[in-house]
Amino acid sequence: MIELIQFPWSPYCLVQRRILEFSGRPFKITNIPPSDRSLIWRLTRQRYYQVPVLRDGRKVLFETGENSQVIAKYLDSEFCLGLFGREWDGVQHLLWKPIENDVEGLTFRLNDAHYKEFVPAREQLNYLRYKERKFGRHCLEQWLHDQDQLQVQLAEKLLPFEQMLATRDFLLEGRPRFVDFDLWGMLANFLYSGNYRLPAEHPRIGRWYERMKNLKCADVSREKLHT
Repeated sequence: MIELIQFPWSPYCLVQRRILEFSGRPFKITNIPPSDRSLIWRLTRQRYYQVPVLRDGRKVLFETGENSQVIAKYLDSEFCLGLFGREWDGVQHLLWKPIENDVEGLTFRLNDAHYKEFVPAREQLNYLRYKERKFGRHCLEQWLHDQDQLQVQLAEKLLPFEQMLATRDFLLEGRPRFVDFDLWGMLANFLYSGNYRLPAEHPRIGRWYERMKNLKCADVSREKLHT
């Protein structure tokens, strides 16, 4: 059985979990504490320490670069999900960069600002230390203070995606592709703490998010048979 090793609130883990749920195949989730990457370090033979990591039997998969999409492409190939149709080669690559940089850069800050609500108490000191070493002292306090401004910036970054949904059910066409799952994971991270709602000025994104939330590959296949 495929195993996803993750932090539950990680946007990139949320992407892969939603793809696994979409596939309809059984899978296992293993949550690890942010301060203890020893399982990942061991599984990857000391080549990687980030999440997510996917284990499928003896195969251990992880990203090889900032834009590699190794795990998603593996799941797509194994389960024939149609997420990386060749007709969208290049286009998806252009889209997932702003999703994973501009959008994610705001969603994780907004979610992390409320870290005390979802990071276990025994992990909070290490979590704070890690974030402050990476982003500067008092960064989490600053993000909490700036959350209204950050939400305005997020709404601005989401505008092109709202426009894309004006003429179709999903970002590129009438069925979901990888970039749909990618954007969904970033927004699921934004909503994880329960302190936010999707921007009201982007109602199409709100409806799309709900469609994506429980969509199964079998549902997409049935729709294709009737079109």
